Amino acid sequence: MQESLTVLSAVVPVLGIIVIGLVIRKLDWLTEEADHSLLRVNINLLFPCLILDKSLGNPALSNMGNLLLAPAVGFLTVAAGFAIAWYCARFTGLVELKAKRTFAVTVGLYNYGYVPLPLSLMLFTGTETAGVLFVHNVGVELAMWTLGVMIFSGAGVGRSWRNFINAPLAAIVVSLVLNAVGAANHAPRALLNGIGWLGQCAIPMSLILIGAVVADHLKEAHADWGWRVITSACVLRLGLLPIGFLLLAKYLPASVELKRVMVLEAAMPAAVFPIVMSRHYGGDPPTALRVVLATSIIGMVTIPLWIRFGMKYIGL
Repeated sequence: MQESLTVLSAVVPVLGIIVIGLVIRKLDWLTEEADHSLLRVNINLLFPCLILDKSLGNPALSNMGNLLLAPAVGFLTVAAGFAIAWYCARFTGLVELKAKRTFAVTVGLYNYGYVPLPLSLMLFTGTETAGVLFVHNVGVELAMWTLGVMIFSGAGVGRSWRNFINAPLAAIVVSLVLNAVGAANHAPRALLNGIGWLGQCAIPMSLILIGAVVADHLKEAHADWGWRVITSACVLRLGLLPIGFLLLAKYLPASVELKRVMVLEAAMPAAVFPIVMSRHYGGDPPTALRVVLATSIIGMVTIPLWIRFGMKYIGL
């Protein structure tokens, strides 16, 4: 019961802030013209600050196994999700190629930040697990900005790789270097406080932007909910893919922190960022919206069940 309440306390604010973004778009407080600028601020400033805040001086990031294995797990699990979802897209009733591509990316990419980050801080003491989560997410980001963009747009490898070289990756590299040379513990407190304050804005800003994009496409999604798409997405993302994730966590020689991350990620619904990506890379936003809404709503029931089962199964 306590785990369920903890999960709900992390998930409900996420959905609530998305709703706020939807409402302020409807009120025309946040215009479409502002989306691109806010997205650039979020990616290039706020998220790097969040990463620095949680990674600098983090003892779990001195473990070489975490530094190598965590991103490998992130990349391979997302790549496998893309492949399985792409194969299953033929059974969803989707006809247009861009809709099938969107289904594959949205189902294959689990929520790797907005929900697991607060859960990692609520369920486990210290910031060690959160730090390993960020390193794990390097692999997720690599898969998203290379394979994900290629699937969405049919772009070549060269264009996709350029998307991966970004400010969040630079923040992770800077954190690891500063930790390695022992400089992280000597940074001025005023600087760290400022970085922390900026970092706290990253997730809310992203969720507001997602809510705004949801508002733009909500009518399209409601016009034809596509129950075969919704059912297929929930079965895959919340039923079958978590089994493979937990088997990997069970038998992989990983640290306790990485196993915790894998249990959290196994339980996650579809990531919300593909809603934004689908607009920018020629996908089908209504399909992405259906998948995200369905898996997020059903996930409020399945997330605590998978986390509880995963912890017992892995022995954490």
